[in-house]
Amino acid sequence: LDLSNCSLHSVPPGLSEATAAIVLDLTENPLTTLPSGSFLGFTHLQSLAVPPTLECPGGSDAWQDVTEDRSSRLCQGQRNPCNSSVELAWPCPENSVCAPDGPGLVQCLCDNPFHGYKCLREGTFPMLLFGGVLGAATVSLSLLLWGTQRRKAKTP
Repeated sequence: LDLSNCSLHSVPPGLSEATAAIVLDLTENPLTTLPSGSFLGFTHLQSLAVPPTLECPGGSDAWQDVTEDRSSRLCQGQRNPCNSSVELAWPCPENSVCAPDGPGLVQCLCDNPFHGYKCLREGTFPMLLFGGVLGAATVSLSLLLWGTQRRKAKTP
């Protein structure tokens, strides 16, 4: 994805849809910062070129090789932060595993069959019970409103 020399003052909002990008060039743009969530989900990104005034997202520890010349800083070979020997700032809770979520970013995915907040619920989501209660409440409320409001809707 070549976004070089596009006069970008900030990361474009549509960039979040390009998570399958492998190579991204942002050089020759007047970018001042890269917000921390700009590359959330960019797990396949292997080469990123940014203006030399900016750091590589996630820091130099998130990349295998960082090189700089006059016109760009090249960040290559995204590292998996889950495989590093450095202790994570936010370790994943019990019943979950660490998964990369972009340069220097991680996410915790629940192990099967756990789900929910902090992966504390076991089994599957009770879809039938949830749908039944929601449907019954909707029908009951609709009938109540129809019964109480129909006399106001009479034609003159």
